[in-house]
Amino acid sequence: MKYRRLGKTGLQVSVVGVGTWQFGGEWGKNFTASEVSQILSRAQELGINLLDTAECYGDHISEELVGHATHAHRDEWIIATKFGHSFTFPFTRNPRWSPSDVQDQLEDSLRALQTDTIDLYQFHSGTDAVFDQDDLWTMLAKQVQAGKIRFLGISISSDANTAYQAKRATAVGASTIQVVYNRLNRRAEESILPVCMEQNLGVLARVPLASGLLSGKYRPGVQFTTPSDVRSQDDPDEIQRQLKEVEKIGQTKLPAGVKMAPWALAWCLKHPAVTCVIPGCKSVEQVESNASAADLKL
Repeated sequence: MKYRRLGKTGLQVSVVGVGTWQFGGEWGKNFTASEVSQILSRAQELGINLLDTAECYGDHISEELVGHATHAHRDEWIIATKFGHSFTFPFTRNPRWSPSDVQDQLEDSLRALQTDTIDLYQFHSGTDAVFDQDDLWTMLAKQVQAGKIRFLGISISSDANTAYQAKRATAVGASTIQVVYNRLNRRAEESILPVCMEQNLGVLARVPLASGLLSGKYRPGVQFTTPSDVRSQDDPDEIQRQLKEVEKIGQTKLPAGVKMAPWALAWCLKHPAVTCVIPGCKSVEQVESNASAADLKL
């Protein structure tokens, strides 16, 4: 495994982390505590030290599974989670952005994660209007001072209109940006990654395997129809277009003997702004494949 400094936090994080949305039950599978512990134990053996979760991956379900798996070795993990929503039922979130609501979410996340401190607490896909709450950032700064949070971050999409939040990161006390970035979606290169470099912000690249389309498992024609799989909500025509592009990448860009998933992760890591990729994984075999990206030189 290789490590990079997470921007101005100074934290040394593995270049490959683990995203844990799947543990909340919205990717076609419900996980047991034993399964998650096996996956994360193997991740740790491979040198991975960063986990990314959220309060709304299930109703704190992902956080609870992560907490169960990591609390015995808490000091060996860098745990990132998020705030701003409550989970109601699959694929639905209720916004919770008032300072008091966020403070309640923080306490719930601390309990679920079985920890006294969250290493990275991230504003999660909110509008500019809710972002511009001075009272919210003042409350969060107090939680940093109290030791319940080590660092603040912002998790945004790659849409152009979210560049505002990246530009304001340092002003609100945030040290990191989490953004969608992969070989099929490069919009972050236009206005977000340059801003991150200007401010020395750590960058977590989320959805680096394009929701599995860059995993190498799927070919054009596949349909995601399982109701409990979030991809069943996506435009099927767009999925087919992207799968055709993945097929072309495999034919023209993929080096001999290299698998698609680690190649796609290593591709993200080539960008000088990117600190860490945070792919999800459903098995020990997948976390092993993801970790192997650290050794690829493209």
